[in-house]
Amino acid sequence: MQKPRHRIRDQRRPIALASATALVIAAMATASSTLPIGSRASAGPVATGRAAGIAPCRIPATMGVQMSEGVPTPAGYARSTGRIRALNLMIDFPDAPGVGSAMSRYAEFFPQTTAWFRTGSYGRLTYVPDAPLKSWLRMPLPFAKYGIQRGSPYEPGYHHLVDDIIAAADPKVDFAKYDLINILVTPNAGPSALDTVLSVTFSGNDDAPRADGVPLSNTSFIYSHQDDGSGSFKKTGYRVLPHENGHVFGLPDLYTMEGGGSVGHWDIMSEDWGANNDLLGWHKWKLGWLDNKQISCAARSGTSDHVLGPLATRGGTKLAFIPLSSDSGYAVEVRTRAGNDQAVCRPGVLIYKVSSDVDTGQGPVSVADSTKGSAGCTRLPNVHTELSDATFQPGQTFTDRTNKIQISVVDKDDKGNYRVRITRP
Repeated sequence: MQKPRHRIRDQRRPIALASATALVIAAMATASSTLPIGSRASAGPVATGRAAGIAPCRIPATMGVQMSEGVPTPAGYARSTGRIRALNLMIDFPDAPGVGSAMSRYAEFFPQTTAWFRTGSYGRLTYVPDAPLKSWLRMPLPFAKYGIQRGSPYEPGYHHLVDDIIAAADPKVDFAKYDLINILVTPNAGPSALDTVLSVTFSGNDDAPRADGVPLSNTSFIYSHQDDGSGSFKKTGYRVLPHENGHVFGLPDLYTMEGGGSVGHWDIMSEDWGANNDLLGWHKWKLGWLDNKQISCAARSGTSDHVLGPLATRGGTKLAFIPLSSDSGYAVEVRTRAGNDQAVCRPGVLIYKVSSDVDTGQGPVSVADSTKGSAGCTRLPNVHTELSDATFQPGQTFTDRTNKIQISVVDKDDKGNYRVRITRP
């Protein structure tokens, strides 16, 4: 058995952001490991004839980095394309009996999660949830006895809890039929999400307990209600699950200790409270939702033009990438208020740096802000205000003086496509 690596224990608390009213971001605390196991490989960019031309832009995963942003995602995580079966088990405890019916807890997340993945993947991920047990699965011990806390590692408390889940469910559940597992905990077990977010994912674990001959290596635990009191819970409370399942597919946390400060609401792996949002184009490529032919690689010296269509629409070139080194580069994409992106208040060209040598939760992605010092353009609850107007418009240029990179937005056509000019030494 491989020796476990250090797992990030997130210490974030909700923080207030300046706006017309005090808005609160309560970001998800997640813990995960990236231990490779002998299983099906995760999806990566779909092979095409242009693969050789984009090779310099496929910065690889960095060894020793937890949930590296490199492409393709290493083996051991759940597949992120095709038909994915998700087992959902609703559990409660003697000191925290289930609130309402178990299926009402299930209905907080489905069919919304299925629709979110269908939209974001352009139909390439068919997420099929299953709840073979329709009642609460009672654990033998009180919740407190398992010692579950924010960012708890997968041992020993979680091992004990998972062993008890297997013992209770295995007589009626064939775990080998599923690609991933969601444990939907009764929301009255543990603190409110406004106080401490316990939701966590363990992905790619080679030391996970086994059932029906397979390890429970890609498992998300969902606690409490992601409810900020704004009245949006029924529409947006489910989004904790796509975030946690993002880890099952190999995506890192993009929020930081300061509270969404490096990516804001441009990716659900950064902020999953408040209005709906999508994944970055880089993540869609990493998950196999974009083909190689939809990536425009600016690896050569000189000046080149790249026409990019809105990320929310199907087909066409979606992402330009400028490699800086073997483990970093700039990504360029067009974001509009469409698809999963309901919070976009300044459509335009989003520019961000991707680093494959930075651990999850430590800022592997950083968005460039075209309007530094502004108050943003949104007042939606739980949306990071400062970066909400980060997109670049025609006539604006991003400059990296150190690497002598310029990314200029030249114009926009009547179909919503943007022409971007990239200059590099």
